[in-house]
Amino acid sequence: MPLNAQQLNTATFAELLADTHHTAVHLEMRDLYAVGDETDDYAAFLRTGAPNLDSARSFWPQWMPLVKDAVARGVVMRRARIVSEPVTDYIRYEHAITPLNLQAGEDVRWLPRRHASDIALPGNDFWLLDDRLVQFHHFTGTGDWATDGKERTTDPAAVALCHTAFETVWERGIPHEKYTV
Repeated sequence: MPLNAQQLNTATFAELLADTHHTAVHLEMRDLYAVGDETDDYAAFLRTGAPNLDSARSFWPQWMPLVKDAVARGVVMRRARIVSEPVTDYIRYEHAITPLNLQAGEDVRWLPRRHASDIALPGNDFWLLDDRLVQFHHFTGTGDWATDGKERTTDPAAVALCHTAFETVWERGIPHEKYTV
């Protein structure tokens, strides 16, 4: 049974994804994220240049089963990233750990920012689930989660903007295995 309006506002992301049946797309547009669950891995990457691709560490034990379950149910999960070039150290790190996203079942593409100038983009990163629900992500200037880190809407105009933005970025994006940093 689909989640009602109240449940959409209070559900965890895992519950939202469990209620998704067709598509889950994620657009990331920042060149730096500084969220707490990546701090240690990112610091180690900066020291060594080597990513930790152990799916049993950090946030992966929670994320990978969610994605694998969704994909097994037939949900197509795509992630697109708009990045400045030359890329930041954080984007090098993110690129280096993306094989774990792929292993979970996501498809990932990268779009150099210079190829996004004519795309109408929302002001924040987002997840769009089944072309019906948008979850915007709010970050501080330093890249950590803002106090009001998530905002959800089913507003048709917001859904349409996010759908068009994502599909345009996806169409222009470079598949992960072909994008070098």
